Amino acid sequence: MSEDPIRLVTIGRMLRRRWRFLAILTVLGALVGYGTSVLFPPRYTASASVLLPGQWEERALLTQAEIATSSAVVDRAAAKLGWAGGGRLRDRVSAKAADGNIIKILGTADTPERAQRLSDQVAQQFVTFAARIAGDGADPDPTTGPEALRQKVAETNQRITDLANAADPGRTVESVQVRTELEKLRTGLAEAMKKLDQAGPGANKAGMVVMGPAARPTGAAPPTRTQLSVAGALLFFLLAVIGHLAAARVNRRLRTEPEIAAALGSALLGTVDVPGERSVYRPPGHGARAWIRRLLGVDIRWDIPAPQRSGDEAGRRIRYRRVCARLREQLPAPRRLLVVVPDGDEIARRAAEQLAAEAGSDLMPRMVAVSVPRPMVPDHDTESGALVVVSAGSWTAEQLAGIAEACADGGHEVVGIVVAGTVRARPTPSADRPPAGATPALAVRGHASGGSV
Repeated sequence: MSEDPIRLVTIGRMLRRRWRFLAILTVLGALVGYGTSVLFPPRYTASASVLLPGQWEERALLTQAEIATSSAVVDRAAAKLGWAGGGRLRDRVSAKAADGNIIKILGTADTPERAQRLSDQVAQQFVTFAARIAGDGADPDPTTGPEALRQKVAETNQRITDLANAADPGRTVESVQVRTELEKLRTGLAEAMKKLDQAGPGANKAGMVVMGPAARPTGAAPPTRTQLSVAGALLFFLLAVIGHLAAARVNRRLRTEPEIAAALGSALLGTVDVPGERSVYRPPGHGARAWIRRLLGVDIRWDIPAPQRSGDEAGRRIRYRRVCARLREQLPAPRRLLVVVPDGDEIARRAAEQLAAEAGSDLMPRMVAVSVPRPMVPDHDTESGALVVVSAGSWTAEQLAGIAEACADGGHEVVGIVVAGTVRARPTPSADRPPAGATPALAVRGHASGGSV
């Protein structure tokens, strides 16, 4: 797993190298969002407002909002509209308490006309139901309810008057006391009825009114088709970016020279430079699959940093000569080495070819490409050792260990490792290119421009 932090330059490099693949995924996400909007048709929402006169507490307003969406109200609205499924219709109706003792009733339907009719009818049924609860004459039976109570009080007052007239007024002390008590009873009943009228729900909390018809909606309720398409495109883009970053985070390819040397179990002789071209990063392959990878732009790794600018060709050749010199110093006697390169590592192959050209056929007579999944190195013939050339950031520790084991099985001792890296070549005139047998002064100048090994 890579421990390198994810920086903005990493994300920028990914967007620059994989823009074609990300663009295709973004378009695919937009199409998926559009298809989702086709499966789920648009909905339209209309709003109707109901005014509640009087003083109301917040808890009481919330209770009225719950009543507005209750089955008793919604079922009556569905029956008036002639729509079947009052239970399913309840999921399309909502209510909320607004400022100023107003209950907003929201109705959602598949067309603007149906949404408007639904909101208006639910608001009307809510007002009717609330008036019935408050006792606004919704009960036609005069023998029950507040009207019946008023009739009973009137009959009681008449009975009190009859008893007061029959109490032999003014003749005895007892009759005076009886008339006084009867008048007190009459006064108490009158005050009780007055308080009942003032405190009753029908006095200050009835009389709810619908504040006009609901406005017909002009646009679909979210999420709209455009919103679903944009959300799908954004979701696929983010998933692609996160997937690339996660893959780079768990990448186990070795990048540093000490890690590569430890995996192969040999000494590092040095690093060499290969001029970086687009074809260097592209793995070999033919057919429809390789063509699709090239079309999507995923045939080139994006997590490799951009190559640094190097010096001229003379400076790069000095690195190869120094590696060959160290190799000759390390060998106890003149030996012929087999150059081993992982199959598919174009950078290492080009570096090995240049290294063999600098060393000569007496030191490196041939080069073999070893399959990484199933490494196989030919048995030693005239060679008495192996030189492994790999590129940084291309192989895991297990893969390099497999190559080292294949060399041991073939009877080749890994005498050294060369790590190849890519650089951006700086064009130089052909006349200034030094020959292979350049003088030491020219070699020093090339070394200064190319950097140390």
